[in-house]
Amino acid sequence: MYYPIILILLFFTELLYIYFAYKYNIVDKPDKRSSHKHVALRGGGIIFYFGTLFFFIAHPIQYPWFLLGLTLITFISFWDDIRPISQAIRLIFHFAAMFLLCMQWDIFTLPLWGILAILIIGVGIINAYNFMDGINGITCGFSLVTLVSLAYINEFVVKFVEQTFILTVLCSVIVFCLFNFRQKAKCFVGDVGSVGIAFIIVFMIGLLIVKTNDFTWLVFLSVYGIDSVLTIIHRIIIHEDIRFPHRCHLYQIMANELGIPHVKVAFVYMGMQSVINIGYLEFREFGYWYLLISIFTLSIIYVIFMKKYFKLHLNV
Repeated sequence: MYYPIILILLFFTELLYIYFAYKYNIVDKPDKRSSHKHVALRGGGIIFYFGTLFFFIAHPIQYPWFLLGLTLITFISFWDDIRPISQAIRLIFHFAAMFLLCMQWDIFTLPLWGILAILIIGVGIINAYNFMDGINGITCGFSLVTLVSLAYINEFVVKFVEQTFILTVLCSVIVFCLFNFRQKAKCFVGDVGSVGIAFIIVFMIGLLIVKTNDFTWLVFLSVYGIDSVLTIIHRIIIHEDIRFPHRCHLYQIMANELGIPHVKVAFVYMGMQSVINIGYLEFREFGYWYLLISIFTLSIIYVIFMKKYFKLHLNV
């Protein structure tokens, strides 16, 4: 009965947040950089934090440093959803939360440069995940694929975390999909959701890497990673200021310039990452080669797409 109860609790928690957001006018109004055309509630992704919290209520004394880090990063992200704050303050909280993750992973036997590299990469992944949240369904859909993959690995390949934890977070993503994975979303994930679920997934993949001493598990983030990194490089090449919001991601051009419905674009990203994840499990003995081939293939797809369609963005 645990999971049905969790699903019901999360569903009503999301409804309660929607009531709260309506009452206090926590909304996302479209502007020229938005991929949506109607006002919707912001911050519905806070349900991911409550899903994690429900797990810790049912299973106390599990991953305490992780929970503290998630609480910090959820607090600052929700504050930013309500009243925008400076990038410097956000980054301070992000690095503090990642430091707590390093404590939970128990990796302080590594040299200082290694810990600093992990902190920077971790914060980079979290912010890239946040950048990729721009259309309905993409964050919850991609997170759904990643969590299902991690649950399968944890059950059938290598045990690296409490399985109930993955499935409880998965329940929160499923509940959020009911409100967001549609052409006209009831609410948006907000920074609190995209940053929060990114932090949770980074924690899980980090545990998996520590358990197996294998960095190729990062392939589970490859579709998001290639879009984020190559978009930054592309914007630098065309002399855009990467500090400011934009509509240059591949998924944004699909949704905005090509007019492909948001849900279909989300399914494309989910499908690509699913194929990569299944292929990785099939050819895991070639892990690093598979990771390199995946990165190369996705990069070629990105370049070909941009060469053909980026001019549509410039003409807008």
